[in-house]
Amino acid sequence: MSLRLFNTLSRQKEVFIPLTDKRVKIYVCGVTVYDFCHLGHARAYIVWDVVRRYLEFCGYNVEYVQNITDVDDKILKRAQEENVTITELTDRFIQEYNKDMASLNIKTADRYPKATEHIQGMIEIIQSLIDKDIAYVVGGDVYYAVQKFPSYGKLSHRSLDSMQAGASGRVADSEGEVKRYPFDFALWKAAKPGEPYWSSPWGNGRPGWHIECSAMVKSCLGETIDIHAGGADLQFPHHENEIAQSEAHTGKPLARYWMHNGFVNIGGQKMSKSLKNFKTIRSVLEYYDPMAVRLFILQAHYRQPIDFTEEAMDSATKSWQLIHEGLRFNLDFAAKMDWCKDQELKDNQYLQDFRAAMDDDFNTPVALSIVFELAKILKKERNMLEHGSANHLNSHEVIQIQQTLQKICDTLGLTAANSATRQSGTLTIQAELLDTNHHINQTIPEEEIQLLIAQRKEAKKQKNYQEADRIRDELKAKGIELIDQKGGDTLWRYIST
Repeated sequence: MSLRLFNTLSRQKEVFIPLTDKRVKIYVCGVTVYDFCHLGHARAYIVWDVVRRYLEFCGYNVEYVQNITDVDDKILKRAQEENVTITELTDRFIQEYNKDMASLNIKTADRYPKATEHIQGMIEIIQSLIDKDIAYVVGGDVYYAVQKFPSYGKLSHRSLDSMQAGASGRVADSEGEVKRYPFDFALWKAAKPGEPYWSSPWGNGRPGWHIECSAMVKSCLGETIDIHAGGADLQFPHHENEIAQSEAHTGKPLARYWMHNGFVNIGGQKMSKSLKNFKTIRSVLEYYDPMAVRLFILQAHYRQPIDFTEEAMDSATKSWQLIHEGLRFNLDFAAKMDWCKDQELKDNQYLQDFRAAMDDDFNTPVALSIVFELAKILKKERNMLEHGSANHLNSHEVIQIQQTLQKICDTLGLTAANSATRQSGTLTIQAELLDTNHHINQTIPEEEIQLLIAQRKEAKKQKNYQEADRIRDELKAKGIELIDQKGGDTLWRYIST
């Protein structure tokens, strides 16, 4: 069976055929770095991480690029509010983003291009569009003339005629400048007093949001890529405008396949700051294991909305405990079973069923049903060993089951190394070295952690930052990450060491 994926452009499943045999170029729209990441980010980047991992599982050489938007209105506003430079602000939240992604076991992208590093490429594309009479200058701004691109709306399946209802003629934008058509969008924005700017043929200013990705895709991956991915909310206008810009500039398709993940809902409503149901990743990880969060997200098909509830997370936590025990089976019972760690994993029905599920548009709910079946088999064997009963399977069969579970979980990004459990005021860290039969098992009393946090807080109060940093580093070496909150509170959580 060939891999088939749902292409938003055609609105149907298509057989995946890369541009180059066994090589896949993927571009994923990344974060705008002015705040902590939320559950919507977690879902998107877990989904695309699994897509990448499965393509690698299938033998593809994947080149994965995810941009960073480090200049836009929200960033400028936040930097002004905190009285810091945009570089100080964005560098801080890039670090926070990296921490969140590491917690969820999301693989690092091959490249993280920043918008500010590709200004010249944006200017070149904009000038090309002006030269082709597809863009025009109004004062110091530059707009894209959507009516000059006949297939505008092909991704979101919208027509300009339907969108134009109630809007016609020449309209003023928010700054009072006049656009030729209501849906023309900004490629370049003239600088405002006090804002950072870059020089251009049209005067000092900064790029519009959409042109950033067009320039970074071209620079990092070329004029046409295999897969362009992002959240469902990016279909229009962001991805639609990317297509209009890039394809008018190059005359070539921007991407062969467009993929979009569904929303995370809170109590049946889309998560948003305006509804005050906004959940950051790290606030969720204060209560739930990161792999339970990952499992919760993968239990729904990536294109469908998913509802975040306490009941759903409790269920995912119990399910993860079962899988976690299966992943640890070789560590706990290798000696009893004369375990041969060098035994080769053979193809089997479970792996075939897993491939069939993932080949059907990355159907992770079905794939996870196979994971649960394998984990239950190992749970039964564990119970027999713990009670001294005869094994249901022989050593060779158990090894194959455990290795199959490990292979599938690796592909889904589920790892015991990122797990932590709290019991009776103690954080028990179990960081498995998955390629050996050894493991680290440390127990750190919570009282010790809280004492060190209090000492660090006092050191900072006395402006003894060297001592504060020493305490932070000491805890980090023990697998504890400190997270300073607004108002002076400090949270802590497990990290892999």
